[in-house]
Amino acid sequence: MRFEKFSFGSIRIDGETYEYDLVIDRGEIQKRKKKASKPYREAFKHTPLSIKENIPWRCSRLVIGTGAEGLLPVMDEVRDEARERKVQLISVPTPEAIAILNRGGKATNAILHVTC
Repeated sequence: MRFEKFSFGSIRIDGETYEYDLVIDRGEIQKRKKKASKPYREAFKHTPLSIKENIPWRCSRLVIGTGAEGLLPVMDEVRDEARERKVQLISVPTPEAIAILNRGGKATNAILHVTC
C-alpha cells in the first residue's frame, strides 16, 4: 500500500483518491464510520475517536492520523484499550502518520482523519 499524496480533505492511496476519513484494516480500506462517536462531539468541539467505533484492533501497531493540524481528539478509553490489547498506539498528525505508514511494517492498521 502506497500513500502518495495528502492535502486538506483528501488522501491518495495506490492511485485512488479518498475525500473522507479512512480505516485501514490489514490492507483493506474502508470509510470511517464516526456516528457512534457523535454523542461526544459537544464535549470535544469535534467528533473524537471513541471506543464505540469499529477500531481495527487486529494488529500490533495502530497508527492514528489526527488530521492536517492534529485536531482529532482520541479519547482516553481508546488509549486504555490499546494498552490492554498490547497494541502500540501512535497518534500523530496525518502527514506524520502517512510517513510512518510509508516506511512499512507488517501488522500495522490505521485510522486517518483527512481534515483539520
